[in-house]
Amino acid sequence: MKKILAVTLIFFSTISSINAEEIKRIFVGNKDAKITIIAFESLTCSHCANFHKDVYPELKKNYLDTGLAKIEFRHFPLDIAAFNASKVAQCNNDGDSKILNSLFANQQKWVKGSSVTEANQNLQKFLKNEGFDLDFDKCINNKEIEDFVLNDRIDGVKKFKINATPTIIINDKKFEKSLNYKNLKKALEKLI
Repeated sequence: MKKILAVTLIFFSTISSINAEEIKRIFVGNKDAKITIIAFESLTCSHCANFHKDVYPELKKNYLDTGLAKIEFRHFPLDIAAFNASKVAQCNNDGDSKILNSLFANQQKWVKGSSVTEANQNLQKFLKNEGFDLDFDKCINNKEIEDFVLNDRIDGVKKFKINATPTIIINDKKFEKSLNYKNLKKALEKLI
């Protein structure tokens, strides 16, 4: 009986971990790069949107596109609108950053509303207008994606003591300086 229980538990723990492992991390750059940058962000955070507008393009051009580094985007939703947007960004499960980048670039178009329902309607309308083809309700109600997003936030707090967004981690060390391209470049150059 104990043997059957042990086999059953192993079987079910394998099944439940398969779903989480199948969800692809959104990243840009060479997956085998020497430098790994992790960006903990909330999709409703204006400072995160500024990072994508002011810092990320140079970072991408000089480090990600050249294969020197990769960046992994981790979810750290600060509110329900960010939580639902994170689930949508992760929903196509292709590891691609198009939806994420569009949400940051056009944050003012969809981050509005006085209720969760209104915020979701604005987000859904924005995605449709941008031509993203996905089942919105299925995305925001997907339990595996929900757990994936929440686990990013939990891991960020536990492992890196994240308490604000954006927070950048470079090769498992928290970037403590002011987040601008000049400071980021100095830190990355030391690792090349």
